[in-house]
Amino acid sequence: MADVSIEVTVNGQPRRAAVEPRLTLADFLRERCQLTGTHLGCEHGVCGACTVILDGQAVRSCLVFAVQADGGEITTVEGIAGPDFVTSVTAFLRDNPSPTDEEIRAALSGNLCRCTGYQGILAAVRAAADTTINQEAR
Repeated sequence: MADVSIEVTVNGQPRRAAVEPRLTLADFLRERCQLTGTHLGCEHGVCGACTVILDGQAVRSCLVFAVQADGGEITTVEGIAGPDFVTSVTAFLRDNPSPTDEEIRAALSGNLCRCTGYQGILAAVRAAADTTINQEAR
């Protein structure tokens, strides 16, 4: 199958590439862009380790082909200003800057955590939301 030319913006930088139609966005980001913060866990869209923001929406990059992102704007974990944020939470807090604990749990339901039972993650999202609110109040 012939390669397809794509143009995307990744973390604010324009990128052009010729890719196989079956190349996933996750593999494109990791292999072609050397952005290894996008992890491959389950490769079924369940774990959330490959989440990126594509045109403002959190998506599982293992389920999206690179050709589907043609013309799109992609933000990976490397492109997020603060090191304390992950992509799903960044998109969530942008849309809901003052979430309840139940809203946080619902937003993170697509991410698997095998070690903490989500309590640490819940506390981190709450702290990020509180920090954002405090910064905006200044």
